Amino acid sequence: MTRWLRRGAFALLVLAAAFALLATWLLRGSLPTLEGTLALPGLSAPVSVSRDANGTVTIDAANQHDALRALGYVHAQERYFEMDLLRRTAAGELSALFGEIAVDTDKRHRLHRMRARVSRDMDAITGSQRSQLQAYADGVNAGLATLRVRPWAYLLLRQQPAPWRVEDSPLVGHAMYFDLQGGDNARELALWRMRPHLPPALFDLLAHDGSRWDAPLQGAARGDALLPGPDVLDLRGLPASAASPAAPESPGTPGSNNFAVSGALTADGRAILADDMHLGLRAPNIWFRARLRYADAAAPGGRVDVQGVTLPGLPAVVVGSNGHVAWGFTNSYGDYQDWKLQAPCATRAPATGCARITRYSERIEVAGAAPVMLDVDETAWGPVAHREADGRVLSLRWTAHLPGAVNLGLVEFPVAGDIDQALAIANRTATPTQNLLLADAQGQVAWRLLGPLPQRSEACTLAATVETATDETCAPWPSSTAASPTLRSPALDRLWTANSRVLDGEDLRRVGDGGYVLGARALQIRDGLQAKPRLGERDLLAIQLDDRALFLQPWHALLLERANAAQSPALRELATAAARWEGRASIDSVSFRIVRSWRLAVHKRIAEGLTAPARDALGVDFVLPDFPQLEGVAWTLVSQRPAHLLPPPDASWDALFEDAAVQVRDDLAEQGPLAERTWGERNTAAICHPLAAAIPLVGKRWLCMPADPLPGDGAMPRVQGPAFGASQRMVVSPGHEADGILHMPGGQSGHPLSPFWGAGHAAWVRGEPSPFLPAPARHTLRLQPAVD
Repeated sequence: MTRWLRRGAFALLVLAAAFALLATWLLRGSLPTLEGTLALPGLSAPVSVSRDANGTVTIDAANQHDALRALGYVHAQERYFEMDLLRRTAAGELSALFGEIAVDTDKRHRLHRMRARVSRDMDAITGSQRSQLQAYADGVNAGLATLRVRPWAYLLLRQQPAPWRVEDSPLVGHAMYFDLQGGDNARELALWRMRPHLPPALFDLLAHDGSRWDAPLQGAARGDALLPGPDVLDLRGLPASAASPAAPESPGTPGSNNFAVSGALTADGRAILADDMHLGLRAPNIWFRARLRYADAAAPGGRVDVQGVTLPGLPAVVVGSNGHVAWGFTNSYGDYQDWKLQAPCATRAPATGCARITRYSERIEVAGAAPVMLDVDETAWGPVAHREADGRVLSLRWTAHLPGAVNLGLVEFPVAGDIDQALAIANRTATPTQNLLLADAQGQVAWRLLGPLPQRSEACTLAATVETATDETCAPWPSSTAASPTLRSPALDRLWTANSRVLDGEDLRRVGDGGYVLGARALQIRDGLQAKPRLGERDLLAIQLDDRALFLQPWHALLLERANAAQSPALRELATAAARWEGRASIDSVSFRIVRSWRLAVHKRIAEGLTAPARDALGVDFVLPDFPQLEGVAWTLVSQRPAHLLPPPDASWDALFEDAAVQVRDDLAEQGPLAERTWGERNTAAICHPLAAAIPLVGKRWLCMPADPLPGDGAMPRVQGPAFGASQRMVVSPGHEADGILHMPGGQSGHPLSPFWGAGHAAWVRGEPSPFLPAPARHTLRLQPAVD
């Protein structure tokens, strides 16, 4: 019996070993080809594809078409699954890959019918660059076909990858619209719904659009809110419902930074640009590092040498430098979406003032299940997203829906010879609207918005657009990429943006406010740029890595003050644990974590208290909107502590502070002693492949980056959360790329067996100044024209 058991165990071991060998063989079959010579149909001349130790790709080609064809080939071999996710996300087609679990997400996105809109607008999207986009798509499909085994993620999902089509690249651009602008306009809708149920003075207080932390490029800081007196507003006489429990942790850490200095502020007259785009972090990273070199008569000297980061799925360097001009982005947070409340027409012959409805039937394919049909109704304003109880509909107008939402303008940036040429290209480039910063080799710097801006009339305000405007006063507006104001040197030798308000006056009215973030991060960047008369690349990197918690210092002082002044046990416990103020979001800081959590808990109680009348009136239909500028109201309230503006249900301001402290203390105490609750314990990297959770036991070990504690947070330049932060950090001076810096998390390759899986990630964690230019080649692949 024992012998049979031994034989059975041995047989199981043999089967397990055979299975492991088969799995390894299959996995290795989807690794990219790094060396040798291969044929790539469509090339006009040989192309060299080299990779350095981090997997940074350098493509040397005879012309732009060959370079983009080779880029598509490399993108497919390294990142096809990630490209596929982007196009499917935009089109609402994830269910065809993942099954029923993705149907709700697909319904939300299919409402916008992005694939249909791209198909409608393809001629305008591609313009004169259709052949470049076709070359890229052909390269993608050749790269996919050359893999011995389909990419490993499809093996796990038991799916076949669908071919890449030319319209899929514009869909990748639309995926970034969803990522950067949302597409549900939830904040504006929540504000509109609550407005009728709040006294005007209370709504105006909640809508205060700035603080003492503002640092715009144009105009002055708004300052903190002026509080209305008890004769104007008294919360004690307003209805109030029970608020939901206040959570001390933030729902997210929004951010992106870019800043630049002109040659007037550097030792040798060079202009320097810094850019770190903050996005959700994953393995592999969203970006792919590449350098493209090819002949182009339109470029200075007849040759392009451009490097930076690309987005697999797009035939372009998204941010980078071409030796003459460097460019970088941050999300702009302008107002690019509007609601309109309309009565549907009852007949095909519309009456005056009603909205004709057009219905589209959308088929959502679902892996392993029957297709799901979705009816999408649209008015001339846009898709119908909500239906009111009285039969009226809320339609959404969004720049992403309109012709001119995306195009291939980024493909032109590599030939720009100076800032003026780059600004001219920006005039005709369509992306989700970004803060574009430019620096050139002549020492100039400039800012403008890149992407479409709504051309709405002054009558299109929040209340009027939704409810009272007619098509005569607020018609369905078009958009334009050429409508942005421009700010540049020598008038401004220091430029900075950080998702907060940049403009003022008439320019701000035209761009609108889509939820600008608090200005504390921008202020810290501005002050860092002004701290030295001369700056270099390392100085700008130091600003990117600045994790000083200047914004929280007043809150730390308030915590200590109220703990000493009031009989508040929880406040005193927090104050004791946070007594040593490190002054930064360092991984070993206890005080930062405690003060941050307490401030958020106080903010939540203030927001819920001030919106209580609307919550009482709306009941289950109430949605608490995001108030990104609430600090400008909250700090005035907690400093002055007026009885008539005390949020219900607390009996005093000290009671509110203590209630917030109790929740923070109890939440943290569940993990152990307060004095040991460091920021690094909370802010630990969780940067994983999208399929990591789908592999039991070993998925997170194989498909996640190390769980490093991370310094930084949302209200300082070094924005970092567990799965959110700088998707790259770039500092470069055009013409001086050898002195530049570029690092990014998550690595280049999407394959866990690749030598480039996670390559460079450790340098990003540590903030090391990794070189902007590729290192010497470790691998070289030669692509030859196919022989008939």
